[in-house]
Amino acid sequence: MLNGTEKITDKYFWSDPQSKTAFPVERAGYPFIFAAAFATAVFALLGLTVGALLGLLITFFFCFFFRDPDRIIPNDKHAIVSPADGKVVLAQRVDSGPYVEGPSMKVSIFMSLFNVHVNRIPGEGIVKQICYNPGKFFAAYKEKASMDNEQNAVFINSPDDEQICMVQIAGIVARRIISRVRQGDSVRRGEKMGMICFGSRLDVYLPETSRLVVKKGEKVRSGSSVLGYLK
Repeated sequence: MLNGTEKITDKYFWSDPQSKTAFPVERAGYPFIFAAAFATAVFALLGLTVGALLGLLITFFFCFFFRDPDRIIPNDKHAIVSPADGKVVLAQRVDSGPYVEGPSMKVSIFMSLFNVHVNRIPGEGIVKQICYNPGKFFAAYKEKASMDNEQNAVFINSPDDEQICMVQIAGIVARRIISRVRQGDSVRRGEKMGMICFGSRLDVYLPETSRLVVKKGEKVRSGSSVLGYLK
């Protein structure tokens, strides 16, 4: 079996070790799943059928929401991959942004409750800075969310010293941003780095010279879908 650093072909590789189970679950979901399963068992023992069935449905939903499927990553050092599953709600040049000065290429991805919520590193390099800002909880698909919502920005310097900025943004339902990278970490394209619980949005800022290959309205998959290329 291939490990997390080996190539599948010349075009793809695994950025993380492959899962050992048929239905892998992100560890952040364990407390939710175990709590729901425990409540289901209690209701069942008490003979409360409706409560037990509801608890079972909630347990299955948490298992579904926190699923963590393996992904193969494009093996192109200039490729920038999607940090999240979801729908592209913005893909264009912008004059400025909350975390970048001057023009840049911006891609925003909205994750619904039904998307995989595990986030991945868009491009390899060194984590130079992490900025966390508490905020409000507007609907994540709205552009206003990029300015006012709770968010966590990760700045990565590529091997060619180009800056990539990925911003995790909480939504109207989301109340917890998880980020497991630290300043100074060396990260790989497609590597798992955290998640946002229960609906959210990811913004990616690239140098103005980057070439985007996605358009508004397209659906993307974390790690596997290419957003664009650094030049």
